[in-house]
Amino acid sequence: MILKYKRWYSVILGSFMLSVIAGSFCALALAAPSKTLIRGAALIFTMDSTIGTGELGVVENADILLDRDKIAKVGKNLQANGAQVVDATGKIVMPGFVDVHNHLWQSLIRGCGTDKNLMGWLDACVFPLFNPNITLTETEAYAGVRLSTLDLINTGITTTVDWSHAFTPQFVRGNVRALSDSGLRFVFAYLGTADPASIADMKLVKQTMIDPNPRATFQVASHPSEAFRSDLIAMSKLAKELGVKLHVHLLENIAQREDKAFDVLKEANALGPDLLGAHGIHLTDQEINTLAEHDVRILHNPLSNMRLASGVIRLPELKQAGVQVGLGIDGGTNDTSDMFNDMRAALGLQRAISLQAGIFPRVADVLRMATVDGAKLLDMFDRIGSLTPGKKADLIIINPGNVNFAPSFDWVNQIVFNGQPVNVEWVFVDGRALKGKGELTGVDAETVVEAAQKAATRIRRDLLP
Repeated sequence: MILKYKRWYSVILGSFMLSVIAGSFCALALAAPSKTLIRGAALIFTMDSTIGTGELGVVENADILLDRDKIAKVGKNLQANGAQVVDATGKIVMPGFVDVHNHLWQSLIRGCGTDKNLMGWLDACVFPLFNPNITLTETEAYAGVRLSTLDLINTGITTTVDWSHAFTPQFVRGNVRALSDSGLRFVFAYLGTADPASIADMKLVKQTMIDPNPRATFQVASHPSEAFRSDLIAMSKLAKELGVKLHVHLLENIAQREDKAFDVLKEANALGPDLLGAHGIHLTDQEINTLAEHDVRILHNPLSNMRLASGVIRLPELKQAGVQVGLGIDGGTNDTSDMFNDMRAALGLQRAISLQAGIFPRVADVLRMATVDGAKLLDMFDRIGSLTPGKKADLIIINPGNVNFAPSFDWVNQIVFNGQPVNVEWVFVDGRALKGKGELTGVDAETVVEAAQKAATRIRRDLLP
């Protein structure tokens, strides 16, 4: 899994110029209407207790006014002359879901290694692609990531964190272009090494492709183990230099206890509020206390953890210690981008192993984990996570009248236990509808699927000769 970067900066700078030009057109194409009035929602979960009632900030029979990319007002009988009107009669409105850990290129390997645990799956489906003879091209990276973004939008995810394996500089550029074209709010976590060329490209990508995009954020990605000690130290230093978060996979599989992850993290001076640990399943009591003491955040991926026989996270203990936890989809090991199913799994796994129905998390807890808690642990709560006036207009409208959801009994519980992507009728990011009336907007999904199929066919041929 060691990355070797050999670059000529004339090529990279040429790619930079193309990305700047494309970014300019993209910004124009994604402009939101001046005002949108979401009228007559039966139930609004603002996730802001100062606006509505209870911990979910519930408001009944009300409207939401969007002014370009911001939430302007939440209330009853709002007026906005000339606004685009979306009829939300009988519907549920809530913040868009925040996916805190994913690998979007992995839509291209859906169904790969389904009878293997994490280590077997990596050996069969991921590590071989570091071979430059079969690795993904820029076009293939774009195809896979673009397909995943459509899947995310369908399920109501408005912010995603894409931990990219960054196989080559060209792969990175296809990856970021697909994220930018999607209209989603995104975080790009670039897996780097101590190689000066790798570090130089990470800085270049942040400067030229991420920083100019108001919907984009940069993270540094690495892996805490003795085998990658020098890389982790370099990446921890780089993250601090750039003022961004360091995003690692942490004790996902029991075999990774041998990696001495916490020793390496301490040596790299990485422990702190800017460290994100994906999975965090096989943690000791002392390690949980260490995470809490340093305000390290954990990214929980329950469907992936079940699929790869990785284990069950210690959510009640993390909660008691005060560790922040959000929910992630985790790429090809989920084989789906269904945040509703992710919430059900996060709740159900704890009940299954404890034999207690009232254990943490409750329904309200997983709803918060999938929205406001994800925003908080990413330090994006000033912009997203709740329907608070002044924040970004990132929200979804759910239709509870479909056969899988109806009838109305307790809609809070039903969102978690009955919700499916088909119930998501509208998805707004920055006030722009990426999904409307149940259909993806502004994209030819069939063409995206065709491109992904072409890439997947080639990859499967080279992975499984």
